[in-house]
Amino acid sequence: MNPDSAASSLQGRTVLLTGASAGIGLAAARQLARLGAHLVLLCRDADRGEQARAAVQLAAPHAPRPELLLGDLSVQAEVHRLCDELLARYPRLDVLINNAGVLPDQLHRTPDGHELCWATNHLAPFILTNRLLPLLMAAGPGARVITVASEAHRLGEIEANAAARADPGRSSAFTAYCDSKLANVLFTKALAERLELTGITAHCLHPGVVRSNLWSHSSQLVRLLMLLALPFARSSEKAAETIVQLATLPQPQKANGQYFKNGRAVSVSNRAENRSEMHRLWRISAEETGIAE
Repeated sequence: MNPDSAASSLQGRTVLLTGASAGIGLAAARQLARLGAHLVLLCRDADRGEQARAAVQLAAPHAPRPELLLGDLSVQAEVHRLCDELLARYPRLDVLINNAGVLPDQLHRTPDGHELCWATNHLAPFILTNRLLPLLMAAGPGARVITVASEAHRLGEIEANAAARADPGRSSAFTAYCDSKLANVLFTKALAERLELTGITAHCLHPGVVRSNLWSHSSQLVRLLMLLALPFARSSEKAAETIVQLATLPQPQKANGQYFKNGRAVSVSNRAENRSEMHRLWRISAEETGIAE
């Protein structure tokens, strides 16, 4: 990636980044700010959000001052409130980065009755992306949606029954996470197909095994596996590079709908390539969020 072309591509561009208070999100925010982006940081916790904003501003003192929005992406009313605020405040959105994600220690239900991973990792990006499409359209060709997925998608499947997703007898927190990551990939491919003639593109990525706090609230087994993988894990700064690469691609149409790993497009699981699964997921998601198909 040429730094000069990347910098010119983000000057004057508005970038919304979810999960920006720590880990890959914060690392990506710092890198994007250095490239001149006008950043809108979406965080859940006010104190951590303010700390992140200060860190980003310190990393890029000459960039536009980052803006901070607060909300809990696991609660659909909160996601809609954030969308209302964004639609009222901003005339355009050049890049939407769906980065926020959770991997809890056990299955949890949200106030809406959805399993926590599914609600946060998939339904929130589904709502955000669909409701903010007018802002992406206003930015015109070159606008893009980037979703952080995972190689865990290869172990996932899409359960049509919302109650079954949160049933400990049928699932676990880790399998729920895998399912949500498969949904990220299927959603990206379905979105790319729907937006094909608009000039807006959709991309997803695997950031790698990362030294981040994603694992800190997961089960003992997952934390143990992560501990064993630590010698091979990459830093948040390194993992964020693929996000920045996709945010600055000079010809994003060539990568529309693709899944990136280690900076290049790679194949996905057979299930993630299944067009029937893409359309089925979209129908399920529309029903569970009230977003019209």
